[in-house]
Amino acid sequence: MIRLILAGLFLALAVFIFFSEVLGFYKFTYVMNRMHAAAMGDTLGIGSVLIAVGILTGELVPILKLILILVFMFLTGPVVTHLIAGAEVETHKNAGHEYREVDRR
Repeated sequence: MIRLILAGLFLALAVFIFFSEVLGFYKFTYVMNRMHAAAMGDTLGIGSVLIAVGILTGELVPILKLILILVFMFLTGPVVTHLIAGAEVETHKNAGHEYREVDRR
């Protein structure tokens, strides 16, 4: 029973993260901001889903496979995001004008 509640909490967290990701993706106008929202949402959301599945299975071998998937995602996600950001900066030469300074007074 506790495993079901804990897995449900992680799945609810994943739904919240995915909802925030979609909201951020549609709210932001600049491609770098959209990419950040999508990358963080995917990494955290899928990580939460994998943790919930690991809690529900309760067996060692599937949990080790899920841990390997999670490590692979945490290693490749930022690399792909960095490559896409580099391509955006190289192809969009006026990228510096897209940023807005925020007055923090």
